[in-house]
Amino acid sequence: MSDFIQTTPARTLENAVQDHFIAAEAPFSTVIRKGQTLRIEDSYGQQAIDTLFYNAEDYSERYSNQDTMREQGAAYISTGTKIISNEGRVMLTMTADSCGRHDTSAGACSCESNTVRFGNATKYLHACRDNFVLEVSKHGMSKRDVVPNINFFMNVPIEPSGEMTIVDGISAPGDYVELKAEMDVLLVISNCPQINNPCNGFDPTPIRVLVWDSEA
Repeated sequence: MSDFIQTTPARTLENAVQDHFIAAEAPFSTVIRKGQTLRIEDSYGQQAIDTLFYNAEDYSERYSNQDTMREQGAAYISTGTKIISNEGRVMLTMTADSCGRHDTSAGACSCESNTVRFGNATKYLHACRDNFVLEVSKHGMSKRDVVPNINFFMNVPIEPSGEMTIVDGISAPGDYVELKAEMDVLLVISNCPQINNPCNGFDPTPIRVLVWDSEA
């Protein structure tokens, strides 16, 4: 794990208002207030971080991968990307990206997809969809509220034919993304437990989430 956390004169570990270590394979959620900066750190490298955002005041408004890709005219998410809701509003803006490759097309692993891709022996392995359902249930939602997500740090090349393949991640220990909240949002993460494809280097690892107030 990288012990070095890149900071700015105004944004340090000491003035972070939230600092969370999320165990390998675990779910997580927290509220990010409008104007705050969220950092998601891939602490050990090559770890897919499945992520959803909901309007913290109205969970029926949530991240839309289709609207986000259409707004940017791009299949991937990076610095400058506006995270768009199903209501067409900007939820967050990505302000920093030390990695450069983040997928929002391949979705979250599930028991069903594991079975199709990797055989019946994987049917009951832990999966991101289970994590999402567990975490959103804490906020009064159900599996119907789990929508196509962002996969931060997951490397999914798209061929000219439209075919997608999950390949080795390019993120190094300590790589991070930062996003500025444009509304109060509920952040929901599944720290991906997948061990059957290279999205996690076949070895799921812990991650870190930090939040700073707007003046930082």
